[in-house]
Amino acid sequence: MKMKSLLVGGMAMLLCITSCKDNGKAEDPLASSGRTQRTENLLTNLKAYAGKGYLFGHHDDTVYGIGWFGDEDRSDVKTVCGDYPGLITFDLGHLELGDTLNLDSVPFSRIRKETIKQYERGGMISYSWHLDNPLTGGNAWDVSDSTVVESVLKGGAQHEKFLGWLDKVADFMNSLETPYGVKVPVLFRPWHEHTGSWFWWGQNLCTTQQYKDLWALTEDRLKEKGVTNVLYAYSPGTECKGDAEKYLERYPGDDRIDLMGFDCYCSGDPTDSITSIAYQEKLATGLKLVCGLAKEHGKAAAVTETGYEGIPMENWWTTVLAPVLNQYPLSYVQVWRNAFNKAGHFYAPYPGQISTEDFVKFYNDDKTLFAKDLNALYLKKE
Repeated sequence: MKMKSLLVGGMAMLLCITSCKDNGKAEDPLASSGRTQRTENLLTNLKAYAGKGYLFGHHDDTVYGIGWFGDEDRSDVKTVCGDYPGLITFDLGHLELGDTLNLDSVPFSRIRKETIKQYERGGMISYSWHLDNPLTGGNAWDVSDSTVVESVLKGGAQHEKFLGWLDKVADFMNSLETPYGVKVPVLFRPWHEHTGSWFWWGQNLCTTQQYKDLWALTEDRLKEKGVTNVLYAYSPGTECKGDAEKYLERYPGDDRIDLMGFDCYCSGDPTDSITSIAYQEKLATGLKLVCGLAKEHGKAAAVTETGYEGIPMENWWTTVLAPVLNQYPLSYVQVWRNAFNKAGHFYAPYPGQISTEDFVKFYNDDKTLFAKDLNALYLKKE
């Protein structure tokens, strides 16, 4: 057990859920921003964590893992440490196509169900969107044509098609409602890692203005379709290398962004100390930049993707990752998925994996926040 936690686990959210049952339908008022008050509360509370603690996140945590797929109430993280992550993320790729399964074969109905479950246990939810290429018909990584972003903007050949895709996303966001009438707040992280050029919206595939217009089109269309439960995250890669001007080059604006983050992965030979040192330096450079800019612009800050594929170091969590994270005022850190269908492609421990004992130590760190440490993410602090 943790010696202490930033928040008392579970009870306030449980009381909220119980009152919803008693009242038949929960109040879900809109704030002055046009978003639900719970959504605004989530943002306020994420900012309040800065320097006190950070949520641990894991992608697709409750829908599959090492040696399993689709089991109910299962999580590799929970099996190892006895608790769900404070943040669980999912991907909306293929929602735009009208498919019932996302690009990793997870039913969208299951993503909706797990989103509501995570909300009810008091945790946070975020979505990424690896959508297909609307011009070529390829996937998100198809960069064979440099005019895709141009084609979906107003006046482009794929504009109407793309509006239809956005409408499917809006419909899904609007469907995230508990049985008691509460729209579940989520953090949406589209158009990520744009400082690289491996996605069709990347650095060399569109101009700065086209990227900003793509973001504006996305957000405005969702608002037009009545989406009131979404926060937005800006999430470049590590190509900025501590350069604030580079980081902000395609920044959509303070009126559009709620959280500033970056994606940063560890790679290399685990027996070579240079691997850990290089990652820590890269992570620290990004955190110094992002946390500084977030404070300046009034935003939350996060490491929106990280991890070490295969976690080949027994003590990676407490000797490589945590010592850097604990120095900066961030809201969350998220590691990528534990693939059920790709050997060695995992970023969180599972039973028998060499870093499990170290992960439990990481879990017991007073600064790491898992589901049991959270109780009021969506409640207004008085």
